[in-house]
Amino acid sequence: MNSQMAKKAETKVCVGVITGAQGIRGQVRVKSFTAEPTDIAAYGPLTDANGSREFRLELTGSAKGVLLARVTGISDRNAAETLRGIELYVDRDALPEPEEEEFYHADLIGLPAVLSDGSPFGTVRALYDFGAGDVIEIILDAGGVAVLPFTHAVVPDIDLAAGRITIVPPTEIEARGEEDTDE
Repeated sequence: MNSQMAKKAETKVCVGVITGAQGIRGQVRVKSFTAEPTDIAAYGPLTDANGSREFRLELTGSAKGVLLARVTGISDRNAAETLRGIELYVDRDALPEPEEEEFYHADLIGLPAVLSDGSPFGTVRALYDFGAGDVIEIILDAGGVAVLPFTHAVVPDIDLAAGRITIVPPTEIEARGEEDTDE
C-alpha cells in the first residue's frame, strides 16, 4: 500500500457540525457539509474530531438551512446543548468514491505541491470556501504561507495516484510569514 493510500485509509472527513439544541426533548440542529445534506445520517456512526465520542443521528426534519436530528442517548435540551459546536466526522473509507475529476478536500491535505516544471513549491495545509470561491492554503518550502485561488488555472493537475498537485501561481500572490497567519 503506498503512503497516499495509507493516508486515505486513516483519514477522517468532517461531514457536519452540531449548531445547537432544538426544542426541549433533546433534538439538535445539524449543519451538513455533504453534497446531499440528508446523507450525513447514511454513513453510520459519526465521531468527534479525535474519534473518542460516537454519535448516531436520526433525522427528524429541517429548518432554516439545518437538519433536525435526534442523537442516540440525548433526551433533553441540557444534554443537547452540551453538543453545540461538535464537528461530526466519518472515516474516509465510508464515503463513496468520487467521480473522475472529483476528490475530497481531505485527500489533498498534506500533499506536496509542485510547480509545472516539477520543482517543489510547498505542502497543502487546507482548503477553504469563503463563499466567493474556494482557496487553497500552502505552506511554502521557501518559508511562509501562500493562499491561492483554488481554480483550474492555478491548480491544473491533481494527481492523487502520484500523491501531488501542480501549482501555477498567479503573477501576484500574497505570502505571509508563518507567524502572521493568526490575524
